[in-house]
Amino acid sequence: MERSGQPIIIVDPRKERTKGREALSMNIAAAKAVASIVRSTLGPRGMDKMLINPIGDITITNDGATILHDMSIEHPAAKMVVEVAESLESSAGDGTTSAVVLTGSLLEKAESLIESGVHPTAVIKGYRLAAEKAIELFDNMAIPVDESKKDLLIEVARTSITGKASEKYKRMIAELCVNAALAIRERGIIDLKDVIIAKDVGGKIEETEFVEGIVIDKVALDREFPLKIENPKIALIDTSMEIAKTANKAKIQINTYSDIENFVKQEEESLYEMADHIIQAGANAVFCSKGMDDKVAAYLQNRGVYATRRVKNEDMQHLVDATGGKPVRNIKELTEKELGHAGLLEQVRDGDQGKTYLRDCKGAKSVSIVIRGATEHVVDNLERAIDDALWVVKCAVEDGKVVAGGGASEVEVALGLRAYASSIGGREQMAVKAFADALEEIPRTIARNAGLDTINAIINLRAKHAENKNAGLNVNTGAAEDMLEKGIIDPLRVKINAVKAGSEAAEMVLRVDDMLRAQRSEMPEVKPEHRASTYDGMTPPQIDMRR
Repeated sequence: MERSGQPIIIVDPRKERTKGREALSMNIAAAKAVASIVRSTLGPRGMDKMLINPIGDITITNDGATILHDMSIEHPAAKMVVEVAESLESSAGDGTTSAVVLTGSLLEKAESLIESGVHPTAVIKGYRLAAEKAIELFDNMAIPVDESKKDLLIEVARTSITGKASEKYKRMIAELCVNAALAIRERGIIDLKDVIIAKDVGGKIEETEFVEGIVIDKVALDREFPLKIENPKIALIDTSMEIAKTANKAKIQINTYSDIENFVKQEEESLYEMADHIIQAGANAVFCSKGMDDKVAAYLQNRGVYATRRVKNEDMQHLVDATGGKPVRNIKELTEKELGHAGLLEQVRDGDQGKTYLRDCKGAKSVSIVIRGATEHVVDNLERAIDDALWVVKCAVEDGKVVAGGGASEVEVALGLRAYASSIGGREQMAVKAFADALEEIPRTIARNAGLDTINAIINLRAKHAENKNAGLNVNTGAAEDMLEKGIIDPLRVKINAVKAGSEAAEMVLRVDDMLRAQRSEMPEVKPEHRASTYDGMTPPQIDMRR
């Protein structure tokens, strides 16, 4: 822009600017690229990705959130799609890949509409109407579920695990997750922080177990201590069981050998007094969050009291929740009322390392799942599958609603959206139909990843839905079958949150028509004499002050 021959600079020339259709196309392309990365992992026949970090550690997974997080994506529009996966991971725990595929498909359909002359604002309005209607349709087709329908909850967990863990152990792992989630349910709410995941590399998957109690990575200080204690009475000590050091330097005048003996004897007596208070309270197991003098540990264990020290604060809280004990900071105040209880204390140890199990904790607010597998990769993959399974059980119990999986609910809602589109005037109708097409990309991708003919699969599903709204894709046969009868079930929250997050991300991308990117400023060149590598210890370079 010029006035009287003088140019007026509005935008900093050092910034890169992309605007109009070019900016929109660039952002859509970036978002579609992210969706294409995880698209092949969707469904029970989806493929896995191998992620290698800078130090060479390998992660093999088909979890969308894990893949996108570890890829460290930089493009701003692509990051919006990654946030969709993160949103689903934090709110529903599963459905991340479906949400990302939906977002990419929504933007792909929007791009076609915009190229045909539809304004982005009309597309955004149509997508909002479609998202609201889709949520309503999902809710209408949902079926009720509660903790009394344990078999149904197991099917929900099993559906989530499918494709992420060994088919042979799906049922067993699903049952463990349902038992763990229901054990910590309180007033209809399940706080998954109260489920402790312990990993044991070197075992067998079938040995993975649910413990109604707690597992901690500690064992008794004495290697010879008995491995089991029936009905332990547990003292939780939240203070140091050592001789306290003085805050300031202190000197003791010792003149004779007997003075040394008396001083040492007094120290030992104060330590043994601590141990005696614990024994008098009736405890036969002590978990100390701070240090414990070896003399105290030996004194306790010689009298049949399990003793361990430096228990993590997180584990101490879990011990409180599991055993009902109360942490004590003044050992002299410890009484039987503060002791926790369990059915069995059991050690599994290898030398000085191992785990301590507190089993059969009645009314435990914290429970554990011990994951076992032959290798670290197997255990890590199983941990991700269990995390997703716990989340879907939580969603199902808290919301009390589930829907048919296998693409059944997406096809049913897509059909409902097409019928709804005819009641809307203007170009928004085209956007609603595009939203319906994007939803059908979920079952289409499931069919593609299973090696099936996608066109036939979608046509068969649409035809089957005329008589059965729960008809989904059987990836083994390619037929359209009732997913509820097959036990393929998803929580309603996963579907609704995927629609919300996907549509909102697509709208944000479509609203951007101008991008300003600040150029990266390089570090100024430093003279050799001022570089850190030339410094000798803490001696700075010599500078001539006579200039």
